[in-house]
Amino acid sequence: MPKTRLALLIMFAGSLAACGESSTLQVADGTGPSPRLPEPNKTLIPTVNIAPAIGWPEGAKPVAAAGTQVAAFAEGLDHPRWLYVLPNGDVLVAETNAPPKPDDTKGLRGWVMEKVMDRAGAGVPSPNRITLLRDTDHDGVAETRTVFLENLNSPFGMALVGNDLYVADSDKLLRFAYQPGETAITSPGTKVVDLPGGPLNHHWTKNVVASQDGSKLYVSVGSNSNVGENGLEAEQGRAAIWEVDRATGQHRIFASGLRNPNGMAWEPQSGKLWTAVNERDEIGSDLVPDYITSVKDGGFYGWPFSYYGQHVDVRVTPQNLDMVAKAIAPDYAVGPHTASLGLTFAEGSKLPTPFTNGAFIGQHGSWNRKPHSGYKVIFVPFEGGQPKGQPVDVLTGFLDSDEKAMGRPVGVVIDQQGDLLVADDVGNKVWRVSAAK
Repeated sequence: MPKTRLALLIMFAGSLAACGESSTLQVADGTGPSPRLPEPNKTLIPTVNIAPAIGWPEGAKPVAAAGTQVAAFAEGLDHPRWLYVLPNGDVLVAETNAPPKPDDTKGLRGWVMEKVMDRAGAGVPSPNRITLLRDTDHDGVAETRTVFLENLNSPFGMALVGNDLYVADSDKLLRFAYQPGETAITSPGTKVVDLPGGPLNHHWTKNVVASQDGSKLYVSVGSNSNVGENGLEAEQGRAAIWEVDRATGQHRIFASGLRNPNGMAWEPQSGKLWTAVNERDEIGSDLVPDYITSVKDGGFYGWPFSYYGQHVDVRVTPQNLDMVAKAIAPDYAVGPHTASLGLTFAEGSKLPTPFTNGAFIGQHGSWNRKPHSGYKVIFVPFEGGQPKGQPVDVLTGFLDSDEKAMGRPVGVVIDQQGDLLVADDVGNKVWRVSAAK
């Protein structure tokens, strides 16, 4: 049977599977410090429930929470995914998408998944640049836009330490000399350390944050598969957060067993590093909840052998029960298949109560759950350095009445004015959430 015809049959069967396999719990059941974890529901063909990407109609925008308002900070961008605010208030946005990774699409399953991601808006070529946005008159709209860095390789995370700007490409960590106020960097960067990449680079996004004293850099590296199906040898150095010595480039694994950590931020009261983790797929619409968690030095968080602590994933062979016994349960679940990627704390925020102490999370949205989950920005309240209570919606309305994606939120950051900026890689905008006037 020709590959295209067989793939279409599998996708049709997947739509039937989506009709037959759906959630029996609410997203709220898979949320909080003690989420409900039903028995796995592994179907012959995974649930495929895509929200096709269509972009925003003229004049449309997300729905902001009571007491807040939302407007476009910048429009007409090219797949904006991650944000960073410089000390002078300039906003850097990584316009980026997946690099070429031919080994990740080998075989029928890989080819079909590539088509699924294309339909979800994730198949566009990577612009491979970082753009600088400047709101000169502080009216909440960026008047100045310049290409700040270009010819990168699927850039994502950014961090400034002194006059050194670090950029996490999909396969290396780079350092650039930065002068305050400049709108473009033309000098070549210096490689600090190679990161896992290559032709098989399943979770390609790499993020970077600096330690409080600036001596160390923490780099997130996602897994090379869903649950190790490409072989554990392909996972060397992956599903982990690296600690990199800024002066020497020497690195070690700071924490492991994190399937796809993206957002990282320092919790302001405890000083602990937190991360947002995109968990595994294909064992039912109610498993496994994505989560945010504090990260312990040397901690192991289960992937691929177990999920949410010591719940064994029987799909993984060979299994390692010794590692399962070490697995740390995360602090707080944020719903199954929400694709929770963005993470920033409310420090410096001027948004009203209840958005004053806690974490903002950008949820990119599901493909492996029926009904959809994610496709919004939420806020998790904190007290004493720990999550407390249920999440509160900040931005919703990214899906239209036909369940098509007008936008998909990713990176979130507090700007110099205390507003929340949200990168929308399907809507090609950066949204600004501020206190209602």
